Amino acid sequence: MSGKLDLNPIIHAPLRLKICAFLNPLDEAEFILLREELDVSESVLSKHLAQLESAGYLSTRQAAVNGRARKWAALTRKGRMEFRSHVQTLRKIVGEG
Repeated sequence: MSGKLDLNPIIHAPLRLKICAFLNPLDEAEFILLREELDVSESVLSKHLAQLESAGYLSTRQAAVNGRARKWAALTRKGRMEFRSHVQTLRKIVGEG
């Protein structure tokens, strides 16, 4: 292994990595689905989504569905590129890239 392999510190945190991996193949996912799939509390998920959003890696939208407020999250183009780059770096580190 030669050259510098930089992991993205924003994505590298285990829960944020899982969020990105879950969202990567999707257009978007509802907050409640993310929370259930990742088995975390609303506050923990909100904190990590906010960190990804503030980095420009994630966008959120809210809308009322049947009179109830709902929230969705999606990776931005920048977020997808950063996630793919991070995964590529991980593969290089473990000798698969």
